[in-house]
Amino acid sequence: MRVRENSVRTGAGRLPDRFVAIDFETADYQRDSACAVALVRVEAGQITERRQQLIRPPRRQFVFTAIHGITWADVSDAPTFSEAWPTLAPLLDDCEFIAAHNASFDRSVLRACCESARLPMPAKPFECSMRLARTTWGLRPTTLPDVCRHLRIPLRHHDAASDAEACARIILAAVGT
Repeated sequence: MRVRENSVRTGAGRLPDRFVAIDFETADYQRDSACAVALVRVEAGQITERRQQLIRPPRRQFVFTAIHGITWADVSDAPTFSEAWPTLAPLLDDCEFIAAHNASFDRSVLRACCESARLPMPAKPFECSMRLARTTWGLRPTTLPDVCRHLRIPLRHHDAASDAEACARIILAAVGT
């Protein structure tokens, strides 16, 4: 599945009825090392549900603790992806797409985690709020903090819940432009 560019209609275009923004934090360089995930569901232009979950990755090695602050001690008793995802996946029911900032990364983490857990990859298209910010507002750079600063969206960067909500708010701002 390829990340679609510019398929969210902006300006006078139609507001998406339902979508889910997702953000992963990973423990190491392997894509199956999700240690946190957050999903933010949007319906009719409003955030209707937020879910976040720490995840015990398949390895104890944590390379990115300095970035997101999560350690093995934080997740050692957390559910694995295969245990956590079935309770989170229903948020994707009847949504039009999954949004992520730098969607290729989050899509690849979701795919790797689903493959490792022998769970099906959600059959939903991905939208990239980073690419959308480039085309809608002509922003460069388009890191999540840069876009949030431009739109005055509060952000605790590398906190999965904050990042997912920021992504949802970027999509809403773009379609409302």
